Amino acid sequence: MSLKVHNSYTRQKETFAPITPGHVGMYVCGPTVSGESHLGHARGFITFDLIFRYLMYLGYKVRYVRNITDAGHFEEEGREAEDKIAKKAFLEKLEPMELVQKYTKLFHWGMKQFNNLDPTIEPTATGHIVEQIEMIKKLIRDGYAYEVNGSVYFEVKKYAEKYPYGKLSGRVLDDLLETTRELDSQEEKHARQDFALWKSAPPEHIQRWVSPWGEGFPGWHIECSAMSTKYLGEQFDIHGGGMDLLFPHHESEIAQSTICNGQTPARYWLHNNMITINGKKMGKSYNNVIRLTELFSGDHPELAQAYSPMTIRFFVLQTHYRSTLDFSNDALQAAEKGLKRLWDAYSELMKMSVDPKKQINPEIENQFNTLCGEFDEFMNDDFSTAKILANMFSLVNHINSFKSGALEKYTLSEATLEYAKRQFKNYLEVVFGLKQETAADSEKLNAVMELVIDIRKEARNRKDYATSDKIRNQLTQLGIILKDEKDGHVSFSIE
Repeated sequence: MSLKVHNSYTRQKETFAPITPGHVGMYVCGPTVSGESHLGHARGFITFDLIFRYLMYLGYKVRYVRNITDAGHFEEEGREAEDKIAKKAFLEKLEPMELVQKYTKLFHWGMKQFNNLDPTIEPTATGHIVEQIEMIKKLIRDGYAYEVNGSVYFEVKKYAEKYPYGKLSGRVLDDLLETTRELDSQEEKHARQDFALWKSAPPEHIQRWVSPWGEGFPGWHIECSAMSTKYLGEQFDIHGGGMDLLFPHHESEIAQSTICNGQTPARYWLHNNMITINGKKMGKSYNNVIRLTELFSGDHPELAQAYSPMTIRFFVLQTHYRSTLDFSNDALQAAEKGLKRLWDAYSELMKMSVDPKKQINPEIENQFNTLCGEFDEFMNDDFSTAKILANMFSLVNHINSFKSGALEKYTLSEATLEYAKRQFKNYLEVVFGLKQETAADSEKLNAVMELVIDIRKEARNRKDYATSDKIRNQLTQLGIILKDEKDGHVSFSIE
């Protein structure tokens, strides 16, 4: 069976064929570390962890590149098109790189909780300013970008005369002319739909680099074109991200990379859908996000209880990655119960053995083999995790019937039992990345507490005593007592 994926660029399902046999290059847009990741972000990173795992399960050698946006993320929607990192650093009274370190650390911690594998390469925007400048220089030389007052813009209309601008997102250039907002710096542009490659930094802007056009900072889109080209080549296999990135981010990436490299950057574009809450996309602009620490602690008005990382992971996998997933406590509580039921049955399956004294029921044998065989079929059909889980729960009924004695007259053949064990283990643990959750051992608890104590220390250093006291008080409510030692060290005890 061949793997088929839904290519957003062609809007159809295609058989996956990598550029280099046996090898896959995959680039996924990573976090903008100006704040803590939330449930909406988690869906995308769990989705592409699943895809990463499955490609390796199929035997491919995968180079998975996922960037960190630690500068230059602005969408030209505010009064001054502010860099989100610089703006948040000012609000939190931190140096930008101090803020970046804080939220990168939190992001990595969150990914570990979800049992996500580390990407092969995790480049940062600030670590690739030279590559971004070189790409912008080439765009200017080729006549597709221009400089005005120290800023550089990509000329969309000229690009669209030769290339299918808007093919990925379905946007029509004439419509963009009518719908583009009136924003600051619009008077600098040749046309309203042109986007920034480099922005001149005003005197008060903290993050700034020297460029041929003066001191400034890169645009958001150029970083991904520069880093994907450097680590995966002029064309690679898969580019992933959330559907909210189709426009303008991925559309802009395609335009930049096509001019610089002479071809579209990726052969297959994969996009996960959004998590919604009360019918609205979960996002900071809607003020409805649930951060990962809030999910795990239950400390959010929308949460009826705390939810474990594996419950969240299972909740995400229950729905196809291209379908909308709506948050609700009922759905999360159902996922929690469903995961426990599935894991209990899986544990029972792994203990089962063939009883030669009992007879083999051909109907049950056929159901086990058919349902397990469809795991591969469904996964190869654009990663249909929901269908696989439906088959697993059908098998759970049989496994529980063996355990309860309802099928006490029957046994499975050795071949069928071993096949079922292998398929369950491969998909639940290896591909889906689920693991049995137990009470946190001392090593894990110490690592989490070290992170919390560091965050509290940072708050105290910037005289944010309200946050510092909130952390102490909430830990106290959980039975964890912090003690500030004379030497500045902070210890904790559990009551």
